[in-house]
Amino acid sequence: MDITLQKSTIQKKSIIEITGSKSESNRLLLLQALYPKLQIKNVSDSDDSQLMTKALRSNGDIVDIHHAGTAMRFLTAYFAIQDGREVILTGSERMKERPIKILVEALQELGADISYIENDGFPPLKIKGKKIIKSRVNLEANVSSQYISALLLIASKLENGLELSLEGDITSVPYIKMTLSLLHEIGVQSSFVGNTITVKPLSNQPSKTLTVESDWSSASYFYSITALSEIGTEITLSSYNEQSLQGDSALMTIYKHFGVSTVFKGNKVTLKKERETLGRITLNLKDAPDIAQTIAVTCFALGIACDLTGLHTLKIKETDRLVALKTEIEKLGGEVKITNESLHLSESQSIKNMVSIATYNDHRMAMAFAPLALKTNIIIQHAYVVSKSFPTFWEDLKSIGFKIE
Repeated sequence: MDITLQKSTIQKKSIIEITGSKSESNRLLLLQALYPKLQIKNVSDSDDSQLMTKALRSNGDIVDIHHAGTAMRFLTAYFAIQDGREVILTGSERMKERPIKILVEALQELGADISYIENDGFPPLKIKGKKIIKSRVNLEANVSSQYISALLLIASKLENGLELSLEGDITSVPYIKMTLSLLHEIGVQSSFVGNTITVKPLSNQPSKTLTVESDWSSASYFYSITALSEIGTEITLSSYNEQSLQGDSALMTIYKHFGVSTVFKGNKVTLKKERETLGRITLNLKDAPDIAQTIAVTCFALGIACDLTGLHTLKIKETDRLVALKTEIEKLGGEVKITNESLHLSESQSIKNMVSIATYNDHRMAMAFAPLALKTNIIIQHAYVVSKSFPTFWEDLKSIGFKIE
């Protein structure tokens, strides 16, 4: 279903409750499946986390995770150690185009029994769960941190733990540190020195309640909205930690460039537009690639140039996000150059009216372009793709003053 966003002005002050982080939720859901005495509060209500929950509770022979990339990677590792259980792990047509060979090879090196059903290197996978004794493996580190996290999440359940040697530049380090921090919270010992991560086995059953922090990726759209609003506009979001585990909390620093301050009071955070935007911005987003779309659209809406690098993982997401950004921004009148790992946006003078934005089955495309309604009328195609990570997104925008049909 497409929706039309009419040119809007938002309220001077508004408050939004944001659901738990998808990244944290999916990690904790897997740990809860391994250690059933764990309790989790504020779990994400995203499609991805619901699919993860359903898959972990499933007793079926076929597990279909649709578009949920994180679930595909984490569950590949999870089912590999379910001794005696055999499953076929599959997903959407796009999921069958998303590579998983590096993770599968690492698991096979450890002794896992995994084979490809259709195309070599891609889902669907046939996984025969078994006990894994080996404890050392090497992994390319510059592809997706989710491969690394998938191995770390099961590591404490391996007979001899895990010593993981990472080769090359490590991508999305904050996500790896988030995984290790959550392991630490449940009592798993680990170390991350240089390019080697070691996780010790944990035989006892930790009994603990963990609360998921709200999602910083979801907060990014409200940073963008604040940046495009008039000076003095405030949006308060909850529940957040100033010392966050999430890489996307880099928004606090990045959006100072756009005149947005971030103030904490308890577990609430207030975004305030305090001054006009500075000029061109240059950022390396290898530790927070999921906010690249939001930042690119913010820059385009404000008429400033940007150079964003560290984006090589965007090509293997729900869509090729670099190509999608270039196509849609150029429809609006912008000028974009892309490489395999970067995006370069030129300064722009105007934004075309009533352009229809394609979303490519990608929740972040829909949400990243929505703030443009503060500047012009815009149509978002297949708008309810947002349910993948933020089901209440459009209702939340309406509550702060967006006019949506």
